[in-house]
Amino acid sequence: MKRIIVAVTGASGSIYATRLVDRLCAMEDIQIHLVISPWASQVMESESAKTSTEWVTSLPSEKVIMHKHEDLAASISSGSFRTHAMVIVPCSMGTLGAIASGLASNLIERAASVCLKERNQLILVARESPLSAIHLENMVKLSHAGAVILPPMPAFYTQPKTIEDLVDTTIDRIIDSMNLDDGKAKRWRDT
Repeated sequence: MKRIIVAVTGASGSIYATRLVDRLCAMEDIQIHLVISPWASQVMESESAKTSTEWVTSLPSEKVIMHKHEDLAASISSGSFRTHAMVIVPCSMGTLGAIASGLASNLIERAASVCLKERNQLILVARESPLSAIHLENMVKLSHAGAVILPPMPAFYTQPKTIEDLVDTTIDRIIDSMNLDDGKAKRWRDT
């Protein structure tokens, strides 16, 4: 079984988190360890018809393990707890900057730090625009440390018809970056 950490921070774009978790839940042999920051809960409520609590309780409990943002003693805070990958989606610039600085003041930052030190896949779906030089420097620093910086940029060769179609082009890239395949990605000139 592959353990995937999905962390949700307070940047706009909670739809990316919900779509990713839905896709991962549909895959076999995947266990999701979910962490939602307090700001992410507020953003989620303002962007969707559901609160984060309503969303989490709708997820299959046999597939999703919920962790508290402030629980630095959680299993995912230790390098001895083996994981396949971690995705921070969306990733705020505050979280990205904290990780780049080596901070571990909450579970999201600590789990990301563990992924970097253990050389596990860390994918940051950085959600901000425009980007300052500080944001870019932090992204370069994390890229050099082994993280994948994956801003949500839709592809239009898929001829998207809905917002979900646009979002799914990013979800496809996230799943590809974890070396997983759920068979749903629309690929360039796929024949």
